[in-house]
Amino acid sequence: MKSLDVITIGRSSVDLYGLQVGGRLEDMGSFNKYIGGSPTNIACGAARLGLKSGLITKVGDEHMGRFIREQLQREGVDVGGVGTDPERLTALVLLGIRDEDTFPLIFYRENCADMALSEDDIHPDYIASARAVVVTGTHLSNQRTEAAVLKALGLARTSEARTALDIDYRPNLWGVAGHGDGESRYVANGQVTAKLQSTLHLFDLIVGTEEEFHIAGGTTDTVAALKAVRAVSAATLLCKRGAKGAVAFEGAIPDNLEEGQSGEGFPIDVFNVLGAGDGFFSGLLKGWLDGKDWPTSLKYANACGAFAVSRHGCTPAYPSLMELELFLERGVTRPDLRNDTQLEQIHWSTNRHRNHGGDLPEYRIFAFDHRMQLEQMTGYTLEKGSAFKELCLKAALHVQNGKSGYGILCDNRIGQKALHAASGTGLWIGRPCEWPGARPLTLEPELGSDCGGLVEWARENVVKVLCFCHPEDDAETRADQEATVKRLFEASRRNDLEFLLEIIPSKVGEVSDDTSALLIQQFYDIGVFPDWWKLEPMKTADAWANTIAAIEKNDRNTRGIVVLGLDAPEAELAASFQIAAAFDLVKGFAVGRTIFGDVARAWMSGQVEDDAAVAEMAKRYQRLCNIWDESRAAAREKAA
Repeated sequence: MKSLDVITIGRSSVDLYGLQVGGRLEDMGSFNKYIGGSPTNIACGAARLGLKSGLITKVGDEHMGRFIREQLQREGVDVGGVGTDPERLTALVLLGIRDEDTFPLIFYRENCADMALSEDDIHPDYIASARAVVVTGTHLSNQRTEAAVLKALGLARTSEARTALDIDYRPNLWGVAGHGDGESRYVANGQVTAKLQSTLHLFDLIVGTEEEFHIAGGTTDTVAALKAVRAVSAATLLCKRGAKGAVAFEGAIPDNLEEGQSGEGFPIDVFNVLGAGDGFFSGLLKGWLDGKDWPTSLKYANACGAFAVSRHGCTPAYPSLMELELFLERGVTRPDLRNDTQLEQIHWSTNRHRNHGGDLPEYRIFAFDHRMQLEQMTGYTLEKGSAFKELCLKAALHVQNGKSGYGILCDNRIGQKALHAASGTGLWIGRPCEWPGARPLTLEPELGSDCGGLVEWARENVVKVLCFCHPEDDAETRADQEATVKRLFEASRRNDLEFLLEIIPSKVGEVSDDTSALLIQQFYDIGVFPDWWKLEPMKTADAWANTIAAIEKNDRNTRGIVVLGLDAPEAELAASFQIAAAFDLVKGFAVGRTIFGDVARAWMSGQVEDDAAVAEMAKRYQRLCNIWDESRAAAREKAA
């Protein structure tokens, strides 16, 4: 019983992916930042498919190295084999999409951290923890990294782990092409062929494109190249042939490649081939390690490759297991998969990774994103409002005390200093977008009419919008508000930001047990899929049951619901918590004025000093946390 299914070894970099499609890399104006490097991509892709994966590599002792380590953890990849090099920088890659055949890229890998991997970084116990070890060709190009790879392969044999090679030939990483030729996939070189052939006998599985088998076999005749590899290796050889699909050969190589084993392919539009092979390998591993036959394993691989070539980026494009299963069951409904709304929703909701303390059952959120309420207080100034929100953050951090499951709602207009200071503290951070009290819904001017201001938001900020709405709204009001919510939702997705929708129908009209459920369905009907719902307390269990049924009917992958406070007295909130806590989809609360209202009024008028204000808010916040925790515990005890 091994703790890991697969360990990959080799390159790890930060990919800076040009966002403008159809132009030269010279003209790119903005970039998205992703993790990259074939072994890193494969480890992440395998983890998304439910395999327990680990990575052996090295990163620099700097911001980009920390980003890789943290993102691997968010992806579910074990980082026990990820070392930190105190002297070298993390590798970078700049790349772009010119057209479906041209993908310029530049490797910044001069003496980079992952090329400092050595035998000392390969630990027998770690290798023994895996069912399979996957290496990529680049780390055979350097004497030091080759020694590390060979040690890992020897230990894998000793521990009866399977071994696989992704040939992954990049001529300029072998020093046989220039820096400007990062896109090049094949340059003949006898020394590279000899080096590869000296290791091929160590593998159970060898995977490559036709060009990669050409370099491994020493000839541009694909059949002859495969036969040359077979002469030195008994491994299953798997040759990727682009649009023609992939074929596997377990024994002798036939004269016709069509005689190899193949799997179902998927006719889709090609948007970006970079990283497609790593996605393919992830799907292949899923089948191989699950004991599937080669046609089934290749079907998985082809499907994962199809997703990869359809989206921007490498690792971000790879599917989750749920997404893969839906695709295999449903098939291709439109060839441009990135515009398939059903798949894209499943992709987003099953692959989103945020530093919210994990998928915790509880979220205790101190909401001090209020603007209008503070502005109306005696003694308020913008400077005082900003200072008070910093005190609110201090109270939140005092209660959090390094624990997971706590958060804040804080605005940027008054609370910018507190909002920025909260980044990196481990708090869940929601940030409002609505103009306070507006109906029909109007957004904060800083967002711009197209919501383009979201591009400046920190990725850990959750986009929060409050909409005062009711199922009996007139058609014009409903259409106006829904259009604003949808525009903001779509902009949030484009900017990789989670979205929280808050609805308060009781401020508009009478409510029943069906009111919130009807509103929720209306938003799903227009294509808005919030990651979070923020809902007012409901007085009956039936109202909660109806509401949750509406959410789960449309999106079983939502993050969940938090209950708002509406400035209710603590006793009233406690009663509402007792009802809500019986439902697992309700993850906690987001309460503000019950915690800070009286304190703010006293502080603004000079009746309370800073320390006393922090202490009082921390006490109230902690008390609400305790009430929620007790309500949840009581509900679970009753259910048991």
